[in-house]
Amino acid sequence: MTEPSAAPARRALVTGASRGIGAAVAARLASDGYRVAVHYARSGGSARQVHGDLAGDGHLVVQADLRDPEQARALVDEAAEAWGGIDVLVNNAGVFLAHPIDDTDYDAWQEIWRETLEVNLVGPANVTWAAVRHMGPGARIINIGSRGAFRGEPNSPAYGASKAAIAALGQSLAKDLGRRGIAVTTIAPGFVDTDMATEAMAGEAGVARRAESPFGRIAHADEVAAAVSYLASPEAEWASGGILDLNGASYLRM
Repeated sequence: MTEPSAAPARRALVTGASRGIGAAVAARLASDGYRVAVHYARSGGSARQVHGDLAGDGHLVVQADLRDPEQARALVDEAAEAWGGIDVLVNNAGVFLAHPIDDTDYDAWQEIWRETLEVNLVGPANVTWAAVRHMGPGARIINIGSRGAFRGEPNSPAYGASKAAIAALGQSLAKDLGRRGIAVTTIAPGFVDTDMATEAMAGEAGVARRAESPFGRIAHADEVAAAVSYLASPEAEWASGGILDLNGASYLRM
C-alpha cells in the first residue's frame, strides 16, 4: 500500500530578517517547518548567519533596498521562482528615525519623512503587490506595526504615521483579498528587547519604559515571533483584518 505523500512545506518571505524581530520570526517559522527567505538590505553577513542557523532546508537569502520599487518586486520574484510560489509574507523591515519638529531643520525633516515612508510603508506596499501575484488560497500577509501608531510618537512622527498607515493598509487589503482566501493581519508591538533597542533601554529611560507595563519589562523578540507563527497558520484565517496589540498592557486602546 502506498503511503500518502507529505504536504509540501509552506514558504515564507520575511523582510528585514537579518536581525532583531525579523531574525526571530525567520527562526520560528523555520522551526515550524516553513522554507524561509531571509531578506536584508545591507547586513549581508548577518543575514547569512541567520540563514545558516535555520532549522530544515530549502531556505533562501534575498537582498533588496525596499526604497527601490524594482528591487522590491525583484526580491519577491526571486523567492517565488525558487519555490514556485509564496504562502506567507511578513512585512517586518522598517526604520525608526528621531526628528522632533522643534529640533529638526526643514531639509532634514523632508529627508526623514521621505526615507521613513519609503521603507516603512511604500516598500511593504510594493512587496505585497508583488507577493499577492504568487499567492493562492490559504496565504497570509502579516505586517509588523507598532503601538506608536495609536499612542503617537512625538519624537518620531514619521514613524508613528507610517505604522498607522501600514495598519490601515492591512485592513484595506484584508477586505479585498479575503475573497481569494488570503488573510491579512497586523501586529503592533511596544518596545522589544533587540539590539536596536539597546540605547533606548539604557539608564533611567529604560527603567521608565519597563515600568510602562505592569509586568515590569519589555517584549522578547520570540514573543513577537510566536504571534507571527499563529497568524501565519491555517487556523488564523478569521483573524484577517485584525490588529494584535502586543505590548504587555503598556498602552491600551478601545
